[in-house]
Amino acid sequence: MKWHHVQDNWPAFYEAIQDKWPEVDEAELDEIDGDQRAFIAYLAEVTEQDAAEIRDELREWLAGEIPSDIVMDPIHDNHSIKLSSKYVNEGEDEFNDDARFGDDGDDEDDD
Repeated sequence: MKWHHVQDNWPAFYEAIQDKWPEVDEAELDEIDGDQRAFIAYLAEVTEQDAAEIRDELREWLAGEIPSDIVMDPIHDNHSIKLSSKYVNEGEDEFNDDARFGDDGDDEDDD
């Protein structure tokens, strides 16, 4: 992913940020508002690491995939589905309807 994905969806990334850097405070993230330089400076302060180390960690973190619940886009969603194929049994299609596994609207309480 690119930093603009994070910046454009800043609050949606709070959970992922807090998973990676548990020391961060949500109120501080609100103040940073997606500013990469401010974020690096803040992480360096709270983790007591050098800014260069934080930049390396951030670069590594950004090398991962955008969490599927962040961006709602057919191209991104289809890419995520294809990546999930490693968890689908052989002979099954990862794009198949999974209605038999969950609530797909045929709940009698929906009436």
